[in-house]
Amino acid sequence: MRQGRERPLSVHDLNQLLLTCSLVLLAAVAAVRVSSRSGLPSLLVYLGIGVLMGQDGIGDIHFDDAELTQVIGYAALVVILAEGGLSTKWKEIKPALPAATALALGGVAVSVGVTAAGAHYLTGLDWRQALIIGAVVSSTDAAAVFSVLRRIPLPSRVTGTLEAESGFNDAPVVILVVSFSAAGPVEHWYVLVAEIAGELAIGAAVGLAIGWLGTWGLRHVALPASGLYPIAVVAIAVAAYAVGAQAHGSGFLAVYLASMVMGNARLPHWPATRGFAEGLGWIAQIGMFVLLGLLVTPHELGDDIWPALVIGLVLTMVARPLSVVACLTPFRVPWTEQALMSWAGLRGAVPIILATIPMVSGVDGSRRIFNIVFVLVVVYTLIQGPTLPWLARALRLRTGSEAADLGIESAPLERLRGHLLSVAIPPGSRMHGVEVSELRLPAGAAVTLVVRDGKSFVPLPSTVLRRGDELLVVATDPVRDAAERRLRAVGQGGKLAGWLGTGGNPDRP
Repeated sequence: MRQGRERPLSVHDLNQLLLTCSLVLLAAVAAVRVSSRSGLPSLLVYLGIGVLMGQDGIGDIHFDDAELTQVIGYAALVVILAEGGLSTKWKEIKPALPAATALALGGVAVSVGVTAAGAHYLTGLDWRQALIIGAVVSSTDAAAVFSVLRRIPLPSRVTGTLEAESGFNDAPVVILVVSFSAAGPVEHWYVLVAEIAGELAIGAAVGLAIGWLGTWGLRHVALPASGLYPIAVVAIAVAAYAVGAQAHGSGFLAVYLASMVMGNARLPHWPATRGFAEGLGWIAQIGMFVLLGLLVTPHELGDDIWPALVIGLVLTMVARPLSVVACLTPFRVPWTEQALMSWAGLRGAVPIILATIPMVSGVDGSRRIFNIVFVLVVVYTLIQGPTLPWLARALRLRTGSEAADLGIESAPLERLRGHLLSVAIPPGSRMHGVEVSELRLPAGAAVTLVVRDGKSFVPLPSTVLRRGDELLVVATDPVRDAAERRLRAVGQGGKLAGWLGTGGNPDRP
């Protein structure tokens, strides 16, 4: 950031900075409501805030530090992937794992080749610039995918595939962009393939190991304050990225997998942890997109609008559909789901952040590459995001609402060798109308208190549970997991859970 004169930061400057940051955050929070109603990804609003604050906007802030933007963007992406992994349900992503892996590897290769060819032959870019752009825009953005797809009721195979793809495909794309931006000739393709495979394997091993170790530690150590659990979870996720990167693996894959392991482990004080991570994710998105908006110089974009539209059209209408068809047809994915996943390959901050790599490396025409990528992301996100719900309805892929999962928070009772489970019954839960005795909790677990309409009472075996009730369940260490599984099973399948195929009944004959 350029300033007219250099001087130490005063208290007055700090006050002005804090006021500006708070106003930006408040404007960004207000923008979420607008974007949620229109279906427009909030990232575009955040980018717009950054542009308005920039040198061509009302803020007149001159910012051109691509290296700082890249570093902050990487840090924000780590937090976003951690939040996405913590909220990813393993039961939804497990069946889609092979297809998502194929899209993240083979799909990226097809997309890079087709997009680079279109950029070279249709817009006149040299092959190096075309390959860089092809690699940069071939990565789907985790923040955009998570924020848009989780508002649309789609089949679990579709959402699982797209979410896993967005978590997996950053690693190979980063390697390709760095290789294409390096001085000298690009390495042989088989060297790049081996490097990508090695980094993914190391990142996966590190992420799974740290996620398992972190889960084990958090479940067996009673921290003195509940507020420490969210901090510990985020710290473990960030540590997975750092260890994976230091081991020359994919840190992005490591943080996503470690977070997913912890997110599916039913850790103590989980609702508080989930809310804390979600808040950090929003802050990371806002800061990252505003900073990227600041880096853009709008008056320089005029000459790059046409190439961006052409390359984006090739990417959206040719490269992405070809990659989806080539990778998902062997898995016998229906063509309607393939069509939706072709259109749902959302781009966002990740391509713009990756476009700073050639700028830092000093590649000729790197500023033009950044401008093309910025215009492409803005225009096609503006088109794809709002039209995705309409396409899902047209393809008849919108699903009905399922029974809402219970909100269960676990607090360890170290001295008593037990756990206190706080269970909230949401409106859509099938636990409504079930008697306490019909929960059939395992021996060692019991409902000790019910809070209803602000009043608490000790339930009888015949007490009928209602929507909105909050239960306190005490469970000993050996049956804690079984009790939670049973509670969730009844919430999904009602009093007959176990006989109707819903799991979680430890006493099922």
